[in-house]
Amino acid sequence: MEDSFEEHLIAALPALRRFALSLCRRADIADDLVQTAVERAVAHRDQYDPDMRLEPWLFRILRNAWIDQSRRRATRGTEIDVTVSPEAATVDGTRVNEARLMLRETEEALAALPDDQREVILLVCFEELSYAEAAEVLGIPKGTVMSRLSRGRVALAEKLGIS
Repeated sequence: MEDSFEEHLIAALPALRRFALSLCRRADIADDLVQTAVERAVAHRDQYDPDMRLEPWLFRILRNAWIDQSRRRATRGTEIDVTVSPEAATVDGTRVNEARLMLRETEEALAALPDDQREVILLVCFEELSYAEAAEVLGIPKGTVMSRLSRGRVALAEKLGIS
């Protein structure tokens, strides 16, 4: 059974990283967050119920690690990374430009949503968790997930001008 846990854990890494990136929006922090979540999962693997899907359990661990990290950062104050520089992007063709613009607009609109709506949209629409699994990850009732998802989709559509 240990091999199965490890295999599923490794298979879930890309989804964990996507979720971490959506929370913190920085690759270096996301990588650290995923590492923390994996360390916690391995350390507490005895608390995992093998009858349940592993991903929701991992997402909840990652989200809790993000909350812990955010609280610590708030007490430390502002940090500036002087080594970060914008990457030069090369763009080929009108369709690629339009796709990039739409993606950027969507990311900005998603970032402008309240945290509770953004988290639900990311878990249900991007990570393809069921409403029940998203509710478990967030520690809220399933009906609240559905409500936040509905409000988030409407708000996202309005921000993108497609409603």
